[in-house]
Amino acid sequence: MKKSLSLVSLFLCGTILSFAQLTKPVAWSLSQQTAGDDAVIELAIKATINPGWHIYSTKLPEGGPVKTAVTFIPDSSKFTLIGEISSLTPPNKEFDKIFNMDLEFFSKEVVFVQKIKLHSKDPFELKGSVEYQSCNDETCTLDEHDFSINIKGVGDASALNKPPLDKDDQGIIHHGLWWFLVFSFIAGLAAILTPCVFPMIPMTVSFFMNSNKSRLQARMQAFVYGGSIILIYTLIGTLVALTLGADFANWISTHWIPNVLFFIVFVLFAFSFFGAFEIVLPGSWGNQTDRFADKGGVSGAFFMALTLVLVSFSCTGPIVGAILVESAGGMVIKPIVGMLGFSLAFALPFTLFALFPQWLSNLPKSGGWLNSVKVVLGFVELALGLKFLSIADQTYHWRILDREVYIAFWIVIFAMMGFYLLGKMKFAHDSESKHITVPRLMLSLITFTFVVYLIPGLFGAPLKAISGYLPPMTSHDFDLHKIIRDEVKLVDNKSGSNFNVISSEAVCEKPKFHEFLELPHGLEGFFDFEQGLACAKVQNKPLFIDFTGHGCVNCREMEANVWSDPRVLEKLKNEFVIVALYVDDKTPLPESEWITSSYDHKVKKNIGKKFADFQISRFGVNAQPYYVLLDHNQQLLVKPTARDLNPDHFLDFLDRGLLEFKSRQVKK
Repeated sequence: MKKSLSLVSLFLCGTILSFAQLTKPVAWSLSQQTAGDDAVIELAIKATINPGWHIYSTKLPEGGPVKTAVTFIPDSSKFTLIGEISSLTPPNKEFDKIFNMDLEFFSKEVVFVQKIKLHSKDPFELKGSVEYQSCNDETCTLDEHDFSINIKGVGDASALNKPPLDKDDQGIIHHGLWWFLVFSFIAGLAAILTPCVFPMIPMTVSFFMNSNKSRLQARMQAFVYGGSIILIYTLIGTLVALTLGADFANWISTHWIPNVLFFIVFVLFAFSFFGAFEIVLPGSWGNQTDRFADKGGVSGAFFMALTLVLVSFSCTGPIVGAILVESAGGMVIKPIVGMLGFSLAFALPFTLFALFPQWLSNLPKSGGWLNSVKVVLGFVELALGLKFLSIADQTYHWRILDREVYIAFWIVIFAMMGFYLLGKMKFAHDSESKHITVPRLMLSLITFTFVVYLIPGLFGAPLKAISGYLPPMTSHDFDLHKIIRDEVKLVDNKSGSNFNVISSEAVCEKPKFHEFLELPHGLEGFFDFEQGLACAKVQNKPLFIDFTGHGCVNCREMEANVWSDPRVLEKLKNEFVIVALYVDDKTPLPESEWITSSYDHKVKKNIGKKFADFQISRFGVNAQPYYVLLDHNQQLLVKPTARDLNPDHFLDFLDRGLLEFKSRQVKK
């Protein structure tokens, strides 16, 4: 009887299969997360429905369309189902003229959830299918979607509190070591373009240009240089992960000692390019280098490789740190493969420059265009070296290199560089020039244009094109935009207009650490997870967690280019409770707030280490920026996201999280 009714319902839809679209109107994806007990998981089955189409509820009256039904292939030794499947998204209910009855249906998207009790300690593959009927105003189609998902066994701590993985993500994770090697190689190529790495290229060229070796010896030295980079990253990097933990990359990229040292190194190299002195190794090192002269200068090449690896950590730390997390978690082969792929790509351009220094060394050693190139590189080195001092300044709240001071330095440095290109300044090794060449004129034009672009930054302009290189807007003392915004807010308050915005301080505790931490664009929020979660419950809003850092270049780019979008800013201001967790802040915590890590079992005594450990142990990630949306039960609303400079993508991330939060509220 039921089968005949189903056939009748299909017939009423018209020519069901013959007019069905070639592209399925519904796309399915799966994810999983724990439900408070490591033996119980929640399997989320998400349907993304094309515009104009809809699918029906899991509970329908007889005589109507085919209901959505999820079937699992049973295996009582591995799992059992807990209760019935339910939908997080509330259904629409309308009178259906075709079936002549009130029906519940879903459009745009719906998430079905099934709780599952695990019995196996070993991982296994859970298989099943979804049978559903999708309709639009003209036709209907009956379809079935088979699915499978890899489930971790009972007691697997690595599965706890991790972001949900859809089927495509699992395919990436389990693609094997070869794909991981490829992705690591691409990451290494991308790292070359970072502000900490790119300026090292002229230092490499300068070092090998001054080598008076034979062609064979020079090539041998170049190969030793490249091989040393690979050796240091692959072996020493993995050993660091196994012995010092995953946060060592964070230490070397944010602690004041290495960053001030890197700043001094850049300044010294800049002065060397200006002709103030020549950098030579200590006599004992030089004697040792001479002993290896016949072997190609092994010690000198290795020293340069080691310098490159250490200095570049400020920008490669997030990439390397993600690999070190896997190593510290017990996976040894994968991080070695990842570090190998990363270092191969990273070493490639430096090795090529080292192999062919004769192309430049055959040109005049002093005067001429070569010396001009070195002087220009000196200005660039001097400007980029300020980034390291800025990281230490922001991390430790010294406030000696605030944003406007930093920009003022850049304006002066690049203005002097422009005058040098025009021939208005000369250094000791410059040769006389009776006229300005066209290339120098064009370079000076670009330089002065850049200087003019920088000037409004002194008064609070965001300077989005270089926002990643600059200190955050919150460190700007004279922010004209903020002054105007505060004046407008004051006028609005006096006039009684409040835009229906609830101040977090009006109903919640005053944020911890607000004396030295601040959110961009005048946003209100918190800098402690527990405090932010408590306020989210009071205001009945989802929690937006921003894992960030003072030395995070990508974080500043996101804030300047994405958060500043009026649509995004409105969502963050009105719809979420924001918690910014700085993983590199060195402010010590009172002993009562110290924590012992469940990940590496070390005691975390300052703000940065506490929240870096929280990010690693809770979400398995050690890179910033990283954005997470949670409900009041600390469960993920949607899959977390990271750096994406497309505001539309970020807005979609916020909208999906907000929709999911409201759906769970309705379900309660």
